[in-house]
Amino acid sequence: MSSPRLDGITEDDIAQYLAHNPGFFERHAELLGSIQLTSPHGQRAVSLQERQMEMLRERIKGLEAKIVEMIRHGQENVAIADKLHRFTRAILLTEDAAALPQRMVDALRHEFLIPQAAIRVWGADAGYADQAFALPVSDDVKALTASLTMPYCGANSGFEATAWLDDPAGVASMAMIPLRRGDEAVGLLVLGSPDPTRYSADMGTEFLMRIGDVAAAALSRLRPPR
Repeated sequence: MSSPRLDGITEDDIAQYLAHNPGFFERHAELLGSIQLTSPHGQRAVSLQERQMEMLRERIKGLEAKIVEMIRHGQENVAIADKLHRFTRAILLTEDAAALPQRMVDALRHEFLIPQAAIRVWGADAGYADQAFALPVSDDVKALTASLTMPYCGANSGFEATAWLDDPAGVASMAMIPLRRGDEAVGLLVLGSPDPTRYSADMGTEFLMRIGDVAAAALSRLRPPR
């Protein structure tokens, strides 16, 4: 919609003139006191200066809200980084390689309040064959893990790996994190929750990928030397 015309001059013309002639109000200072505008907080008339102050206050409120949100996100990120640090430290302090997978699961559940978690590793040294983490895994699970370019997060759709958890029937949402050695899938970390919104398809997976990278690197101790 075009601006109204006043004797051949549009509001845009006036706005452009004032923008390019900031000295106008210096030469006509009396206008600043006489111009009356409607306040957005009622029908009362306010001066131009008051209207500008109201606009500035609204802008400051918006900036304050953004700052508070940034601080909150920063605090959340620091808390997550601290948990990841403690998780990594617990892994590094585990001397017995056979105890490492269960220690990893226990640390994850403790630090991140995960109701259920399990891990399977394939291709481990034959000396670990009697360990729970080295129980046989089907070709379907291996194929699914190899196909995951990023962690799966979403509803429990009856995935075979859910059976590794203590209470598969109580899992409403889950995350499956592939563990890789280079381009090769060597294991799968499964997290489960009764909360259907805990792991959703639209959640970010960067943090879970970091967990997977750390876990896979630590579990390389279980592999036979190349």
